[in-house]
Amino acid sequence: MDVQITATLAIPAAELNWQFSRSSGPGGQHLNTTDSRVELSWVIGASRVLSDWQRQRLLSKLGSKLVAGALVVTAAEERSQWRNRQIAQEKLAHLIQRALAPDAPVRKATKPTRGSQRRRLSSKANRSATKALRRKPGME
Repeated sequence: MDVQITATLAIPAAELNWQFSRSSGPGGQHLNTTDSRVELSWVIGASRVLSDWQRQRLLSKLGSKLVAGALVVTAAEERSQWRNRQIAQEKLAHLIQRALAPDAPVRKATKPTRGSQRRRLSSKANRSATKALRRKPGME
């Protein structure tokens, strides 16, 4: 089953590598006998569906998440292997969508207004006066 990333980008099932193993956590006897944990890996560098720009973007944005050049996603939240496969596909799609999304505009630094500075300093003075009233009277 292909993983749909965007309207124009879908990863073919042939490029996905699935591995299954025993999961930890709740599930009891069922858990001890079934391979419900899912590990989904996708080699970004070998993918035929990506343009050069998309490949470079994914490698730079997801570089810390890559294991031997492959993006690896695991899912062991559910007792069902089928449901964990769906969760792993959703996680992979979400990671790729976020990496391919355009960067947020750079924030232009601004100075605080005179009014905001005045309000900040007056609130600090009020707070200081309140605390001063709590102190013990001096020897003077």
